Amino acid sequence: MNRKAVFFDIDGTLWDRYNHIPESTKRGIEALKSRGHRVFICSGRTRGYIYDPVLLGIGFDGIVSGCGTMIEIGGETVYYRPIERSLAEFTVDTVKANRMRPILEGREYLYMDREDFENDPYGRKLMGELGERLLPISSMRGKWEISKLSCDMTGSEKEVCYKLLEPYYDFLEHNEYVAEFVPKGMSKGSGLRHTCELIGCPIEDSIAIGDSANDLDMFEAAGVAVAMGNGSDRAKEAADIVTDSLHEDGIYNALLKLGLI
Repeated sequence: MNRKAVFFDIDGTLWDRYNHIPESTKRGIEALKSRGHRVFICSGRTRGYIYDPVLLGIGFDGIVSGCGTMIEIGGETVYYRPIERSLAEFTVDTVKANRMRPILEGREYLYMDREDFENDPYGRKLMGELGERLLPISSMRGKWEISKLSCDMTGSEKEVCYKLLEPYYDFLEHNEYVAEFVPKGMSKGSGLRHTCELIGCPIEDSIAIGDSANDLDMFEAAGVAVAMGNGSDRAKEAADIVTDSLHEDGIYNALLKLGLI
């Protein structure tokens, strides 16, 4: 069998909302590695929000983070595309003027004005988990080091904002309230393709496993796309295979079905 490159989303795929990784997932990935396949994280999270020791302790061959804006292989950063300072400042000013609440995402830190999210469950999760990795937006102006951002769009002038920023970003809407702003040309799909080029893996030998809207580009790029049973309808419709849910051994069963373990 040809060596495959398998790319895993994190949230809803490798772990649940409580950051719990099923033991079957760990066993499946270990079995993949023992058979010579390459395993990668491929996440919308930027590197500043991928640090959990249990997750990283699984032993991935590399990490594609920030929707393809950063690639690490063997512990070395081989690609990084930050947002240029003046564009970052224009972006923040634009989203705030249109009543959006941004979270800026970088390879070392995330930036969020805590008062904007003090009553928001996701905001509280970031505050609890990130500690010193979470910095304020307003007082750090001019010092942000980011490659993408996310926005809470509740009560915003979304269409006005999109029109102003459309030349620079693609907008990935998770629902009517939350969207990711990803620099043009960047996606999980671009990260997957670039990684395959760097490691010499034919794209047809790549497998993507995910669960949500920001996995669709990864699904389109990969040789085989696998949607989690707990995934969104859009993800399931776009996938070649729909496996069981995360807590029903979804990853392990998909790897078995594909004959990889």
